[in-house]
Amino acid sequence: MSAVPVTKNVNPLLAKYLVQLALHPLRTKALTTATLCFLQEVLGSNLSGSSPRIPKNASPTVRTLASVHLDAKAIKMALYGLLVSAPLSHYLIGLLQKAFAGKTSPRAKIGQIIASNLLISPIQVSAYLASTAVINGATSLDEVIKTVKTGFFSVIRISWLVSPLSMTIAQRFIPVELWVPFFNSVQFVLGTYFNIRVKKLRLAAAAKKQKEKERQDRENAERKD
Repeated sequence: MSAVPVTKNVNPLLAKYLVQLALHPLRTKALTTATLCFLQEVLGSNLSGSSPRIPKNASPTVRTLASVHLDAKAIKMALYGLLVSAPLSHYLIGLLQKAFAGKTSPRAKIGQIIASNLLISPIQVSAYLASTAVINGATSLDEVIKTVKTGFFSVIRISWLVSPLSMTIAQRFIPVELWVPFFNSVQFVLGTYFNIRVKKLRLAAAAKKQKEKERQDRENAERKD
């Protein structure tokens, strides 16, 4: 169990959160990540312009929720945050912090950044892509592997840009007890960006496919005439 952090000159709500984080680190991180993943999915769907999927025989309540993308996929993303992302990050970051505990030299700080980028980020990115593949309907291991291979380098490149910057900021300006809220905020912004980007790419691909289909239909109709 971690020591309860010092909460002087800290917002009361944040102070309570830090106490829970110190007393129940994994549970607090899991609930936080689940909430943020849920919000990422809802925001990503709304900001990308994705059309809501509303069941034909849905009740008015379900229709209202679905219209703003409060749907099963958002719940699945929350479960991903609760059961996959948070525990994985908790143990990986914990190992990283233990490995560099008490080391404050510039060399140690650089080593921490390198270890985070080369060891932790690839694992987290792979887990994220594999999980989203399953959430989006992948039913076989080959489909999951294909999704990971296709998206890995595009995601990891951005992670490699953001991670050193956020780690440097944390090392220089953020107290250690505030690292979890800080990195949660960074991951939330980054995750929302990825979510919007992926959804816009899918919409563009679907629109292109639809235009191609319409063009072929017109050509076939002209040939018949």
